Amino acid sequence: MGEDTRTEAYAELAAVGPYGVRPGHALITMVEPHPGHEHAYNRWYEDDHYYAGAMAMPWMYAGRRWVATRELQLLRRPETSAVARPVTAGCYLSTYWITEGRYDEHMRWTVAINKRLNRDGRVHHARTHVFTAFHDHAATVYRDGAAGPRDHHALDHPYAGLVLEVVDTEGPEERAELLAWLRDRHLPRALAGSPAALVVAFRPTPLPGDRMTYVRQVEGVDTRLTLLWFLECDPRACWRERFAGRGAEVAASGLGRVELLAPFVPTVPGTDRYVDQLR
Repeated sequence: MGEDTRTEAYAELAAVGPYGVRPGHALITMVEPHPGHEHAYNRWYEDDHYYAGAMAMPWMYAGRRWVATRELQLLRRPETSAVARPVTAGCYLSTYWITEGRYDEHMRWTVAINKRLNRDGRVHHARTHVFTAFHDHAATVYRDGAAGPRDHHALDHPYAGLVLEVVDTEGPEERAELLAWLRDRHLPRALAGSPAALVVAFRPTPLPGDRMTYVRQVEGVDTRLTLLWFLECDPRACWRERFAGRGAEVAASGLGRVELLAPFVPTVPGTDRYVDQLR
């Protein structure tokens, strides 16, 4: 007989609670492998951790990894960032969707499984978490209205690039004003005619007190918005025209300041493509 996996509880759990497809929550994590460990980190994450530490978990239903080559890192703004120090830190980005209303259940599982993985020697420690936070969904703005993939498709649709944007405000009221401005006025204009098909905005949530010690507590829980721009082109093809001036655009609103604007391209699962272009 195998170990007791409490199989009888699964039928009970499946029969209750939310089970929609909307990305009510997200895990967004930007990590820097230590110099000399790039290949080992990539293989560990793709071959083990992406599955055992993420996709195999309850209610985490979509995921995708992204990478910033050195060329992409050098496009980042601003030069002095409150998020990444230096601003080029964090060459791998992983994004995951979590079913709306299932945050608490997922967090209990994720803390427990990561403790188990660490105890069993299945955690790669030669890495630094530059920006790791769970988030609550705040808004999605589409370029083409009702046409095209929805936000719950975004991590499965073959988008050619992604831009991570982190915007800080002075306080909760200012963040609410910023979100309204982005959702209702600015983003619809910015998306029109652009290679970005949609932008998904999130509010960060604090990590639990029993999180793994190598992941620092989330900053800006009440004052920050995290935006993901999903692109139909390589970010380099539209960076100067569409993104180079975003810091000034947001600053001109008087509602916030861009603390990180970082372009990525998707990794190619099962390969080490781009590993030799990180430094």
